[in-house]
Amino acid sequence: MNQVNTANPEILVVDDDNDLRTLITDFLRQNGLSVESAADAVAMDAAIAAKRPDLIVLDLMMPGEDGLSVLRRIRKPGGPAIIMLSAMGEDTDRIIGLEVGADDYLPKPCNPRELLARIRAVLRRKAEEGAAANGSGQQRRFGAWALDVVQREVRRAGAPAAPLTDAEFRVLVAFLDRPQRVLTRDQIIEAGKGLDSDVYDRAIDVTISRLRKKLGPDDPIRTVRNEGYMFTLKVEGE
Repeated sequence: MNQVNTANPEILVVDDDNDLRTLITDFLRQNGLSVESAADAVAMDAAIAAKRPDLIVLDLMMPGEDGLSVLRRIRKPGGPAIIMLSAMGEDTDRIIGLEVGADDYLPKPCNPRELLARIRAVLRRKAEEGAAANGSGQQRRFGAWALDVVQREVRRAGAPAAPLTDAEFRVLVAFLDRPQRVLTRDQIIEAGKGLDSDVYDRAIDVTISRLRKKLGPDDPIRTVRNEGYMFTLKVEGE
């Protein structure tokens, strides 16, 4: 896993709104961050090729390739963290963004101070995840399954590996950190470290349903009526 540079992170702001892009870029620079900007996906690709960013602030609605398409294309293990912005602000769009793999999501217009706080929180979380992965080995095993914490994919014995979205990965890690215990939705949200709880509460059931499909037959996640969920297996590689 590529290590996040928290001492001097490289930030890329991608937004077709020139005034907002300039406002955000100037504010982040005034607060000590190294920032580049791009008006669309084409300019973003050129900026990434020139200097790999640690985090991308990505607008949802852009001419040409939109933000969700960009997110699906560039989201990969070891890639930059991504915070999405949207003038639409609809819960459905926010949930989709998180499900596709965004690390956080803010409606536009956003307070630059809140965006700065979210950037620092996401970078800090990514650094912690990288340190934990390097310290505990690359795999965590449970029953017939293994989670590769570097590549963020889960494999059942005899089956191909299934890549996980950021939300699926964090939910699975929350279960692996607390096996054989009932977890409420609030506890799973807290384990997500930084996700917008108002949005993510409504996405948890969807995320767990998708995670179960990727785990395949006899998945170890059990629904506990009126309480939450339980991960039923012991975990190796903790």
